[in-house]
Amino acid sequence: MTMKFTKNDLIITFIFAVVCISLLFVPTGFEDAASKEAFNVKARIVSADNSDFQVLGIVRVGTQFLEAELLEGPHKGKTISVINQMSGKLDIDEIYKPGEKALIEYRYNGDKTTGYTRGHYRLELEIILAVLFGIFLIIVAGPTGAKALLSFVFAALIIWKLMIPMFLKGMNPLPVAILIVAALTASVSFLVGGLTKKGLVTFIGSFSGLIFTCVLAFLFSSGFNIHGAVRPYAETLLYSGFPKLDLTIIFTCGIFIACSGAVMDLAMDIAASMHEIHQKRPDIHFWEHIQAGLRVGQSVVGTMTTTLLLAYSGGYTTMLMYYMGQGTPLCQFFNTNVIAAEVLNILVGSFGMVAVAPLSALTAGIVYHFKKKV
Repeated sequence: MTMKFTKNDLIITFIFAVVCISLLFVPTGFEDAASKEAFNVKARIVSADNSDFQVLGIVRVGTQFLEAELLEGPHKGKTISVINQMSGKLDIDEIYKPGEKALIEYRYNGDKTTGYTRGHYRLELEIILAVLFGIFLIIVAGPTGAKALLSFVFAALIIWKLMIPMFLKGMNPLPVAILIVAALTASVSFLVGGLTKKGLVTFIGSFSGLIFTCVLAFLFSSGFNIHGAVRPYAETLLYSGFPKLDLTIIFTCGIFIACSGAVMDLAMDIAASMHEIHQKRPDIHFWEHIQAGLRVGQSVVGTMTTTLLLAYSGGYTTMLMYYMGQGTPLCQFFNTNVIAAEVLNILVGSFGMVAVAPLSALTAGIVYHFKKKV
């Protein structure tokens, strides 16, 4: 049966749509950090001079001198000199060939204009992929997919427009992270679940599980003696004008933020299951209803904890290969800062995953048996 928008669905969708549009115009406070005189435009590489390259092992250092035709912006059609400075890091450096497109940053100075490469041009493909994802989601999930897409956009905007600027401005990361997670949980719970008992159960179950995860993260992070600098760009951030940031608290907040999506997923699974059970058997006993939810939770938790492990460790495949290739003993491997940080991330997140199952089942039992219909 195809799901349709109800009046409540339209109300909550309209509210979050307005919030998303408003967030687009919220200044982060860091707009002036970049020069207003600089242009970032798509360009086509016309020629490449690699004579300055020096090969050091598997990397190259030196400068690649390019000529590039600007394909957009106020100086479209002009050809300028472009510098591609190699740093000797494979994860950062890119080499360009004639005919390829790149993002170029430059300040216009007539015939003496010089630009700098900012990576192969990928923005158009990113937009196409995002649009295809949105269309596919709506085709498969219908109105629910449209609401899920809206919650996806809301999550991206509230993180970029509110959470990150607040962290950079030195605000206490803990209350900021909790408020952001609460807003994200509300968006997913009520947009996907609707202004219903199912949405309410999802919100209470997932948010209580996340608070539990937050407490565990702070309890164990101090014992692990892990500094927040284990995260990519953390040290660079300190050298970039933000030396007073407490990276350790930011790292700890990141633990429960990272697992929030999986926790909301599990809470929604249990809430939806208990909603269907109550719809089919409205006379079901309170404890029997809770036990049914717990059985659903047991099945889902068994797969979701593994999913969490794969989600966290998948991005570190090459690091795992490096340590194994060096013959690093397991005791040394697990005691390393970066590995210990991931162990903390995975296990604390999994604790929250497991906790949300009984919390959601108990919440559903109370809501469906002792509350009036929402």
